[in-house]
Amino acid sequence: AALCSVLSCPRCPSWLPRPKSRESLAMPRPASIVTLLAVLAVVSTARADNWPSWRGPTQNGVAPSGSYPVKWSATENVAWKVKLPGKGTSTPIVWEDLIILTAQEDGQNTAMAINRRGKTIWKTTAGGLGIKGKHRKASGSNPSPVTDGKHVYVYFKTGDLLCLSLAGKVVWQTNLQKTWGKDTLWWDLGTSPVLSDKKVLVAVMQTGGSYVAAFDKLTGKLAWKRDRDLDAPLEAAQSYTTPIVLKRNKRETLLVLGADHVTAHDVDSGNETWRVGGLNPTGHKFFRSISSPVVAGDLLLAPYSRGGTLTAIRLGGSGDVTKSHVAWSNTGGASADVPTPVVSGHRAFVCNDRGKLTCLDTRTGKALWSGVVEKNRTGYSSSPILAGGRIYLTREDGKTFVVGSGETFEVIESNELGEFTVATPVFLNGQILLRTTEHLYCIGKSAGSAAAGE
Repeated sequence: AALCSVLSCPRCPSWLPRPKSRESLAMPRPASIVTLLAVLAVVSTARADNWPSWRGPTQNGVAPSGSYPVKWSATENVAWKVKLPGKGTSTPIVWEDLIILTAQEDGQNTAMAINRRGKTIWKTTAGGLGIKGKHRKASGSNPSPVTDGKHVYVYFKTGDLLCLSLAGKVVWQTNLQKTWGKDTLWWDLGTSPVLSDKKVLVAVMQTGGSYVAAFDKLTGKLAWKRDRDLDAPLEAAQSYTTPIVLKRNKRETLLVLGADHVTAHDVDSGNETWRVGGLNPTGHKFFRSISSPVVAGDLLLAPYSRGGTLTAIRLGGSGDVTKSHVAWSNTGGASADVPTPVVSGHRAFVCNDRGKLTCLDTRTGKALWSGVVEKNRTGYSSSPILAGGRIYLTREDGKTFVVGSGETFEVIESNELGEFTVATPVFLNGQILLRTTEHLYCIGKSAGSAAAGE
């Protein structure tokens, strides 16, 4: 009866086999039991009711399955909106009923949680006095939070890295800049922390003193620190990208893009296992990197050259694999400077800084189609998301374009909020969370009757 209840649940994926009758479920064949339990285990572990990091539950910009709003405005189809306490540009994360984000309130580094009905649950001063952003698009809280469902980890421009409980209590905190020196970035700290099974990891890539560090998730104790000073000139040594933790065959690898290279590090030891260089063959002094890498099957896609190149690297190998592991390199303009690509199956959706969206075959690098959503001088800093079979692109002026993900380029809808934003939208349970510098909007049907701010 329990299994029958699960199988008749409307939230079950459409591919999950349905029983023909209660009798057919009541006395299944042994092989059927094994298959069914295996399927249910996959569903259980892959339940995407959460958005634990800025790129979503699968780290590739693909939202959980479901139907999501296509049309809205600042007043239409808004379940609720919350006035935020101060400037912040990080992407929120969601764990169960909590939406967690960072901001600067009264000059303080602040983490806060809002429930799915728009009520503020807690605020925590995180590391003390903050630092304002240098760039107009930035703040002292550019890095996005990350969670494993047990704790939340937040990181700020000041170098403060904190572990919080889901109730907002500080479990431990450390400051990377007090320990290893202030950042030398020309602009604002942009990388977000990432999680392995037992560690929280941060990449610091700058002119001089670059490194990757890992801390014990429960205690904050330094597990290891490895220098990453590569031969990249001037600003090309600086990176604002977020690394990826890749777990395959029970082995965890940290993949880092920046300073004209991709490097892979063993998460247990921090040791470099392989590297690919050559992303800046002419030694351009200003090829800093912002768009983060993304995994596409057995490839890593690395946007570079201020949106001029997209390089596909075969995962694995040992040592310098530049000559052997570059699968293809696209120099035809199908890349991005700031937004991070979406990968789904053998397709990558790449949005450049002016709203040109290109669909690529990840196996070959060939462009299947491309188009510009709207001619406008306003840029794109938010990363695209694939949700409900559509691509969502949010421009810095708060206008979101909904584009088809089929065989041709098609703009389906455009929606304006009229507020500045660089955060990436979050998609869960048929709703969209849009974070501007002023508000957090929940687009779609209300999850409950509680009013925002109650």
